[in-house]
Amino acid sequence: MLSELSDATRRVVGTKQLLRALDAGRIARAYVARDADPFLTKRVMDRCYDLNIPCHEVESMKALGQACGIDVAAAAAGVQRR
Repeated sequence: MLSELSDATRRVVGTKQLLRALDAGRIARAYVARDADPFLTKRVMDRCYDLNIPCHEVESMKALGQACGIDVAAAAAGVQRR
């Protein structure tokens, strides 16, 4: 599941940036970490539900950060539309 995020040339990392990109209609698929703060992930998941965009949960923030190619953990990330 994270392979799509790892292979993506255009991605958005971070809750704030992802929410902005969702509102702008630039996201094709979103990912949230199960061990992240529910206050943050629920906002992303609700927005994805409202916009009918697939949102997948991943095991950890660390795994999500690694899939994005960054050295820190990430609560949310998304693949941008082409």
